[in-house]
Amino acid sequence: MTMPTKYPAPATGTAQGGGPAKAIWAFDAIGTRWEIETRQLLDGRVRAEIQDRIERFDLAYSRFRPDSLVSRIATAQQGGRFVFPEDAAALFDLYDRLAAVTGGAIDPLVGRELELLGYDAAYTLRPVAPAAWPAGPRPVWGRDTVREGTVLTTGRPVVVDVGAAGKGYLVDLVAALLTESGIGAFVVDAGGDLRHAGPQPIRIGLEYPADPSQVIGVADLRDRALCASAVNRRAWGDGLHHILDARTGIPAAEVVATWVVADDAAHADALATALFVTDPRTLGRSFAFDYVRLLDDGRAEISSRFPGALFGPETQEDRS
Repeated sequence: MTMPTKYPAPATGTAQGGGPAKAIWAFDAIGTRWEIETRQLLDGRVRAEIQDRIERFDLAYSRFRPDSLVSRIATAQQGGRFVFPEDAAALFDLYDRLAAVTGGAIDPLVGRELELLGYDAAYTLRPVAPAAWPAGPRPVWGRDTVREGTVLTTGRPVVVDVGAAGKGYLVDLVAALLTESGIGAFVVDAGGDLRHAGPQPIRIGLEYPADPSQVIGVADLRDRALCASAVNRRAWGDGLHHILDARTGIPAAEVVATWVVADDAAHADALATALFVTDPRTLGRSFAFDYVRLLDDGRAEISSRFPGALFGPETQEDRS
C-alpha cells in the first residue's frame, strides 16, 4: 500500500494546523500518554481537578491495580453488591447497547479471557494453555450481573474490563472539566483518543499500522471526537492482541485497524472496537458515526460522510 504523505504520528496521527500559539500539557496516566492542548497554559487548579478526576476513574475501573473496585469484584468469591461512581450509569448504558447490537461480541466481562491470554495485571504476556482454562460457560454481561443504575450485583468473581469504551469516556469527562472551567478551545489526546473543541479544525493523519511513520489518509476534526484502534498497539504474539470477540474469547481477525469520528469520545472509542467484530451497517442502525476500517488483505473501507480522505488505489468507499 502506497502512503504518499508522512507525518510523525502518535496512535491516531498528527494534528496539523496553524493559528495562534498553543500550550501543551503532557503527562502519563492510566497507562498511556496524555496531551491537552489549549491556547493558554492551564492553571494549577484546573490541572489538579483533571488529575484528581483521572485518578478517581482509575480507582474505580482499572483491572491493573489491586485497590480498584474492579479488582475487588474480580476477587469476590461469592460475588456481592458493588456501587460505582455516578458516571458509571452512562458508561454501562453504552455497554448495554453495544452488547445488544453486536450480539454479545462486545462485553465488559471479557476481562478474564484477556488475563488468560496473558494481558493480565502483571503484564505477563504469557497465555494460559487452553486445557487449563476454567470449565463452564464464560461470564456474560446481563446474565451474570444485575445492574441498577450504578450498582452492579454479581454472584461469582467476574473481571470487568471497560477497555472498549472507558478511555474515550474518560476523555469526555476531562473535556467536560475544561468546558466547565471556561476553556472553549482545546484538544484532549489520550493515546490517540481525541476530543476537539473550538472554531479552528485540525487535520489528523491516520497512522498505517505496519509503519507508524506513514499514514493511510487524513481526517479533519472540529468539535467532535476521533478514536482509533489497531491490533499492533497491544500485541504480544502470533495472533494475540487486546481486541477480543467476547462470543469466542479469542482475538478478532480480518480487521487490523479502525478510526471512528463521533460526537463524543466514548462512542468513538467503543465503535472503533466494535468495528473489529461487527459489520458497520449493523452498528449504523443503532449509532451515528463515520469510520475508516483497514482489513488484513490491505483493503480499506471508508464511510461516505467521513470527514477526510484515504490515499492509494486500494481504497473502497462504503456508500451505506
